[in-house]
Amino acid sequence: MRFNFQSPRQQLVEIMNRIYYGGMTTLSGGNLSTLDDDGCIWITPSAIDKGKLTGRDIICVHPDGTLEGPHPPSVELPFHRAIYQNRPDVRAIVHAHSPALVSFSIVRKIPDTNLIPQASRVCGAVGYAPYALPGSEALGDNIAQTFAEGYDVVLLENHGVATAGATLLEAFQRLETLDFCARTQMYAQGLGQASALTDEQINLFDHREHVLEEFTPASHSSRERELREKLADIVQRSCQRQLMISTEGVASARIDADSFLITPTGFDRPSIDPENIVLIQGDKREAGKLPSRSVRLHRAIYQKHPDVECIITSQAPFITAYAVAEKDLDTKTIPESYIMLLDVPKINFGKQYAEPEKIADTISPACPVVLLQNDCVLTTGKSVLQAFDRLEVAEFTARSLIETASIGQLVPISDDEIAAIKTKFLQ
Repeated sequence: MRFNFQSPRQQLVEIMNRIYYGGMTTLSGGNLSTLDDDGCIWITPSAIDKGKLTGRDIICVHPDGTLEGPHPPSVELPFHRAIYQNRPDVRAIVHAHSPALVSFSIVRKIPDTNLIPQASRVCGAVGYAPYALPGSEALGDNIAQTFAEGYDVVLLENHGVATAGATLLEAFQRLETLDFCARTQMYAQGLGQASALTDEQINLFDHREHVLEEFTPASHSSRERELREKLADIVQRSCQRQLMISTEGVASARIDADSFLITPTGFDRPSIDPENIVLIQGDKREAGKLPSRSVRLHRAIYQKHPDVECIITSQAPFITAYAVAEKDLDTKTIPESYIMLLDVPKINFGKQYAEPEKIADTISPACPVVLLQNDCVLTTGKSVLQAFDRLEVAEFTARSLIETASIGQLVPISDDEIAAIKTKFLQ
């Protein structure tokens, strides 16, 4: 069932599961609410295990203040109510204690959403609310006043974050995306200087080149249907493995010399199913569906490399830290990393929009993985599983390197050892 057709109870349970099992809050922390058309506020309960929440646990607060449900509502109900009163356009609120965002809140800094263009578009400018006692009217006033200034994302001093949206999914995506930015920025700064994008660079993301002419497929081959299932499965697995988030990540697979499948733009990644995948034939898109903004890049790679069967682009936080930091990724760490990734060059930001053919020229059997500066890692493969395997290895390699800094100096595999790996595995 599409998310927006679910009941308020089910929506709140699903989003709390994503937050809790995504490591963005604790058993007792965090709260969510939605505002119904009749003025009722549906909100998560107080002091109930967030990992075991059910629809029956959700509380309905009627406009006259009467409660419907088996538990007391969240102690943060005052700030939820205050935001709704100050922002008539807001219909959902998410509050969580993501460790990365708490880190920023206790050093009184705001994560940089200009690290990658998607994050800037999802979150917008981030506000900042002064500290007040949790559950107090003062906290509600501080947060509501900041939201009233037009922010949809507000960092709470020494506390966490609150996000708002026209839907609960939109509010959650702002939380998840800001959490991703916070983690990526911390990892990148551990590598050295992290670079952000200018407004002019971010504006490149708003291109419309993915709005291709439409066509209606006459039929769907068995190969196409199998690939649709594989792509949907790999995107969902990528979200479970925190290699993609709900607003970021693209996967495609070749059908034949002139057609391929690609994930849609603006679609909740964990909810993707085979039917949502977009068929591309030549320069046309399947009718009624909008492909990823990177469709032109994927097409250029498929046209240049008949051996490539799958392409994945991902903003997994550890590998994306290398995309936004000046430091290069050293794959000469363990044999698997070098065998799977080889050397991973970094391509200047903007080429994915202006010169996708140049990126296609960089890809080769000797270079199956590239980093796109301030954007993503791009992996290719002779199958969906190989491209996904390379994504996992890239993220694990980056994580190992970043975490190495706290325990000692990296000692890479020697040139002679690399030569032996090439002789045994790469010829």
